[in-house]
Amino acid sequence: MIKYLTGLLMLLSLSCMAAGQLEPYQSFTQTPALSLKDLGQKVHTLQNYHGQVVLVNFWASWCGPCVMEMPSLQRLQKAMTGKPFTLLAVNVEESSGTVWKFAARVQIHFPLLLDRDGQTATDWGIDIYPTSFLIDPDGRIRYVAYGPRDWDDPEIIQAIEGMFGASVSDAWK
Repeated sequence: MIKYLTGLLMLLSLSCMAAGQLEPYQSFTQTPALSLKDLGQKVHTLQNYHGQVVLVNFWASWCGPCVMEMPSLQRLQKAMTGKPFTLLAVNVEESSGTVWKFAARVQIHFPLLLDRDGQTATDWGIDIYPTSFLIDPDGRIRYVAYGPRDWDDPEIIQAIEGMFGASVSDAWK
């Protein structure tokens, strides 16, 4: 019975991932702060990516839908090489050892940030994993995705590329 339910959950997650699109975001008046270390101890802040489109993805290795969307995030990262785009994957409340093992197993080649105590996830209002935010070059959240997505879907890539031309203001300062 447990295998059946697990399989059903995975199937539902995959169908959501295939059909999932980005939702316009209108909740925060200002983008919450983000300042976290990656696996190499480098600190990443949103201000580091001034003038770029940033995808912030909150995930955990125990989350099946999070794991399922990682390959499409990797393909998106590859497709965006050389463009003003950054992907920051924020792991929530797991040890660096767990995240290292996961990254090695899944072959992740984008920054994996560590939210060891979950405070950043709380500040961003994360209740569902994965949750992702697309931030424009002005530092405003434009889109949100609750649950997994097929990140290399042509419509999603078009939405991201449509944000490249946004003007840069003082929002990042």
